[in-house]
Amino acid sequence: MTLTNKQLIALEKSLGVSSLTQIIEPFIQEQGIELYLKRDDFLHPIISGNKWRKLKYILEHALTLNTQKIISMGGAYSNHLHALAYVGKLLGIRTEARIRGERPEILNSTLSDMLDWGMHLEFVSRSDYRLLRKYKAYDALPGLQKGEYWLPEGGAMDLALLGVAELVAEIGLAYDVLCVPCGTATTLAGLVSAAPNKQVLGFAALKGAEYLNQEVNALLKNTACHNNEWFIQLQYHFGGFAKIKPELLHFIRGFEQAQCIKLEPIYTGKMLYGIYDLISQGYFKSGQKIIAIHTGGLQGNRGFSS
Repeated sequence: MTLTNKQLIALEKSLGVSSLTQIIEPFIQEQGIELYLKRDDFLHPIISGNKWRKLKYILEHALTLNTQKIISMGGAYSNHLHALAYVGKLLGIRTEARIRGERPEILNSTLSDMLDWGMHLEFVSRSDYRLLRKYKAYDALPGLQKGEYWLPEGGAMDLALLGVAELVAEIGLAYDVLCVPCGTATTLAGLVSAAPNKQVLGFAALKGAEYLNQEVNALLKNTACHNNEWFIQLQYHFGGFAKIKPELLHFIRGFEQAQCIKLEPIYTGKMLYGIYDLISQGYFKSGQKIIAIHTGGLQGNRGFSS
């Protein structure tokens, strides 16, 4: 599939290049492992990584339908909503967000950006937010008006998988394992759909994420995927979504100093901590090459500044 909308084509041409960086760490080499980071954080400071890849063909579809407003959902530090608000302003599409929890007295930096970019913010209770998760199609949300388009949490739609799948084709290196952080696991599903003979590991960023296995299977149901070599690691959430612990922050600081690569503690930081831990346990076989996806979202660091 290729883009046809001139605005989206121009936007894609303006993006940076997602390269591969080898992570040189003595204990990794001693285990006979090669670890590379796919630098999707290089694509764009706001619509970086899986944000652009998931939105790409969804936006094309929405524009084809002459959509006037895109409505989506997420948390108060949502990279997905942050990217959607930004690209909505670029494309001249109104955006609206259903945000989990009560409206804070002072908006954080992420919410302030979204408001500045013209996104309408509607805060909903956690119970109502959970109910929104059952609406999976672009026209499924009750009460949608003409010209409105519903975008599920994290961009979890079939069209998102097509953009994510293009990442796999960009990897010009033989490898054995793909690793990716998981929120809705849409990116994981896209990788699985495009890597039939590779092991794909997801690292859940939230607690109690067993249900993500069902979400991935549902997303893959409408694809020609026959890859069953995927698994979601559930033990590296550090207490829950956007929760952190001192050992995670210590790991991130050490990684950044050693590799000169910025991380955030919500997604990519947790994944890399998990990969390092699994390597130390001998989880991976000597001689294997691992590609880990840096999904960007560095704006989220503003919520954890010391």
